Amino acid sequence: MNEFPKGHKFNFINEVEYSNGGIVSKNVLKRPTGNISLFAFDKGEGLSEHTAPFDAVVQVIEGKATIIIGGTPHQLVAGETIIMPANIPHALQAEERFKMVLTMIKE
Repeated sequence: MNEFPKGHKFNFINEVEYSNGGIVSKNVLKRPTGNISLFAFDKGEGLSEHTAPFDAVVQVIEGKATIIIGGTPHQLVAGETIIMPANIPHALQAEERFKMVLTMIKE
């Protein structure tokens, strides 16, 4: 399945499982104007610094992570959200197992 079916009730936390020593991602919605993805990171896993040509919203739904935006680290825990601006380098590191919803909006 490329994305979740419309009209399907779900809980983000239950829709993706952790992988020992890995990162798991799942598309929720994918459109030409942007997409929503669900991720599960094992402790110590992360994404190296990169940029994206569009704004992105990270919502931590379980666990704890450090998100670095433009060289500034931000610690986020379940229930917290941060916006990563377009074209600014960013990275993330799982301080413990964590799950997040990533919403990317293209112009």
